Amino acid sequence: MPQTDKQICIPPELPELLKQFTKAAIRTQPQDLIQWAADYFGAMSRGEIPPVRERSERVALSNWAELTPELLKILHSRVAGRLIIHVDELAQIWKVLSLPTDLFNSVMNVGRFTEEIEWLKFLALACSSLGVTIAKTLKIVCEVLSSDHDCGPPRIPFSTFQFLYTYIAEVDGEISASHVSRMLNYIEQEVIGPDGLIKVNDFTQNPRVRLE
Repeated sequence: MPQTDKQICIPPELPELLKQFTKAAIRTQPQDLIQWAADYFGAMSRGEIPPVRERSERVALSNWAELTPELLKILHSRVAGRLIIHVDELAQIWKVLSLPTDLFNSVMNVGRFTEEIEWLKFLALACSSLGVTIAKTLKIVCEVLSSDHDCGPPRIPFSTFQFLYTYIAEVDGEISASHVSRMLNYIEQEVIGPDGLIKVNDFTQNPRVRLE
């Protein structure tokens, strides 16, 4: 095999370029990621505005009407409390429920999941297809995860909410870590009761809680 002394020079601006590309992909959430990436870098090379969906236009992941909170509840029940699920098994459950293949692929792409999938992260991104805002997404996640059936507003452990909010904000890419930290600290100190649970109303109807 021929050898060469030629070194590959990595431009210093490459990390920032890739960071902006990743944020744009998350914001736009294209169905065909490869084609969109080609269009994105093609536009950049020509000095044109790349095909990035504005935040106000974003419908997180997609608008597939087939997916509902009720189907997500069924999906969650079939995962059966596991934190990790293999992609093949999850894909089969998804198929049995007749959920859109394009949505599954979009969630996989946005979450950068491989063979072993962190279920709560996957669920959070799937819920974001039904909620344009982060607050709406977290409301749907709480409704899916809550075991308080017909017994008041949905509730989940604050630790779970903290994990989900931090992850969704990170994927969103538009919310600073300091803002997330301030909101979580306020909720934990001023809102959460001794049971350690957070209700949907605690972050949807409290004017001091601004998740975005």
